[in-house]
Amino acid sequence: MTAFELNGEILLIDCGVLFPEDDHPGVDLILPGFDPIADRLDDVVALVLTHGHEDHIGAVPYLLQRRPDIPLIGSKLTLALVAEKLREHRIKNTARRVVDHTDRFKVGPFDLEFIAVNHSIPDALAVAVRTSAGTVLHTGDFK
Repeated sequence: MTAFELNGEILLIDCGVLFPEDDHPGVDLILPGFDPIADRLDDVVALVLTHGHEDHIGAVPYLLQRRPDIPLIGSKLTLALVAEKLREHRIKNTARRVVDHTDRFKVGPFDLEFIAVNHSIPDALAVAVRTSAGTVLHTGDFK
């Protein structure tokens, strides 16, 4: 999970899980630490999801248990995979925006431009995050 903050507003990108090695019996998932933003969740303007692999979307239900109305932004396939995860966890989140590689728009102080990338799952996207402080290209994963 990556967090960008500008003017008191936070944009999150990806929210995945890791899977333990064989030498960690009994551990099913490794979740990201939400503690650094736990008292700032009301400042989160959106969660951008670059693609549907577990290491990028697997922890979304655990984040939304803390604040279910965080807007989700991602491709059609990615958000469909997330919707199933949310259903399994009985979390209702209706704030979703489907994007494709031609979209560009603002969320709070963040100007987002989506770029198609080649990966082992369809609908993978990179996102250019433009702000008054500069531009960051978050590639997600690509081949």
